[in-house]
Amino acid sequence: ISICRDLPNIEVITFSVNGISDLEPLNQCQNLSELYLRKNNIASLNELFYLKNLPRLRVLWLSENPCCGSDPHRYRMTVLRNLPGLQKLDNQAVTEEELSQALVDGEEITAPPARRNVENGCPESSAAESTTETERELLNFSLEETNKIREELGMKPLPRDKFSSFSPQETDCNRKKRNNVLNAILLLTKELDTEGLEIVQQTVGRRLQAVRKKELQEE
Repeated sequence: ISICRDLPNIEVITFSVNGISDLEPLNQCQNLSELYLRKNNIASLNELFYLKNLPRLRVLWLSENPCCGSDPHRYRMTVLRNLPGLQKLDNQAVTEEELSQALVDGEEITAPPARRNVENGCPESSAAESTTETERELLNFSLEETNKIREELGMKPLPRDKFSSFSPQETDCNRKKRNNVLNAILLLTKELDTEGLEIVQQTVGRRLQAVRKKELQEE
C-alpha cells in the first residue's frame, strides 16, 4: 500500500483481503474516488483520519474489518460523520437522513491512531484476523474486483479459468500478492501516455516470449 504515496492521481484502489492495517499512505491521493478495503486488519476507525481530506472520495467498502466492531449503527454513523461526501458505504447507498443522523450518533475523529508495529501486507499471524477465507471466496472476490478495474480501463473481463491460472498451487498469501500486483499494474496504466504504453507493450511482449520459450523447454 505504500506505493500509493507516489500515485497522487489514482482514482480507484482495490486492496480487499490483504491484511492491511494502516491507511496513512492514502492521504495524498487527492483524486481517489473509490476505495475497496473489505476484510483487512484495520483495527481502529481512527484510520479514517487519513481519508478525511480526500475531496473526491465517493465509494468506500470497509466492512468485515475489526474496526467495524459489534455495533453496525455506530460504525456506519461514525464513518459518515467523518466522510460526509460518501455516496456509497459498504455497497449500500448513503441517504441524506443518514448524514443528518451521523452528526448526532457518529463520533468525530480528530487525530490519527497510535502507530502499531504491524506491517501492511500478509502477516504470518494476526489476532485481528478472525475469519478464514476459503480459496473459492478469495478467488471470487479477487476476480470481481480485478474485472471492475479492467472495466474502468475499457478492457474485457477475465474469464474465471484464466484468472485462476495465475496462481495454481500457491498459498493464500502468495495468491493475494500476485493478484494485487496485477491490479496495481492495471491501475498504473492509467497514468501512462502513448509512449509509456508502447514501452509497456514491448516489454510485455518480450517477457511473454521468454516465458513461453521456457515452458516449451520444460515440456
